[in-house]
Amino acid sequence: MIQKAGLGQAHCVLETGCGTGAILGSMQHLMPTARFLGIDLRVDYLQEAQQYAPQSHLSAADAAALPFPDGRFDAAICHYFLLWVKSPEVILAEMKRVTRPGGMIIALAEPDYGGRIDYPSALAELGRMQGQSLQIQGADPLMGRKLSSLFHQAGLSDIQTGVMGGQWSEAPAFEAWESEWAVLQADLGHTIPAEKLNWLRSLDGASWQKGERILFVPTFYAWGRV
Repeated sequence: MIQKAGLGQAHCVLETGCGTGAILGSMQHLMPTARFLGIDLRVDYLQEAQQYAPQSHLSAADAAALPFPDGRFDAAICHYFLLWVKSPEVILAEMKRVTRPGGMIIALAEPDYGGRIDYPSALAELGRMQGQSLQIQGADPLMGRKLSSLFHQAGLSDIQTGVMGGQWSEAPAFEAWESEWAVLQADLGHTIPAEKLNWLRSLDGASWQKGERILFVPTFYAWGRV
C-alpha cells in the first residue's frame, strides 16, 4: 500500500491518533529516511509510543484542531481511528489542511462490522454483540463502508478505496487469543450473562483448534491526493 499510495516518496509524515505507536514504528523501518510525527490525546499512549517509535516526534494534540501550519506535511495518515471520532469529516479536513498540495491523505485501515463473517454460525451472535458494544462506546462500527464518501466530501482527488483480503492458515497464538477475549469480556460482560459468554469463549477456542473457525471483519482502506 505504501508504494501504491505514493507514500514512499514522502519526507515528512503525520499520523493522527497514533495511539501506542505501532504504525509509526513500522513506518520507521519501511521509510528510514522520512521524518514522522504522531499526535494523540492520550498521554499514556504517547508514553508507550516512545518505546515503539523512538525516532518519531510525538505530541499530545487534538486531531480536530491540529497544531501545525497549512501544508506542513507530505502525507497525513490514520489507522483504526476514524471509527472512534464524532466528526470524521472534521478530522479529514484538518489532515488535508496540514498536507501540502499534491500530498496524500491515507486511511490505512477502518473496519466494517456490518459485514463481519463468523463461523460456526453459533458465533454470529458474538459478532452482533461486539458491534453493539462498539456503538455503546461511541464508535461507528460501519466506518469502513463510509470511507469513500468521506474522502470525496473532503475534496480529495485520485481517490482509491478497497478492502483488505482475509487469509487463515492456523489458529492465532494463545496469547493473542487470550488478549482478544479479555477485550471481549470487558466489552460484553455487562450485557450478557457470564455463563453464556464463557460458553461462547469455549466454542470459539474449540472451533479454532478444529480448524473450522472463520472470523472476517471487512477492513477498508482509502487514499486521496490534496
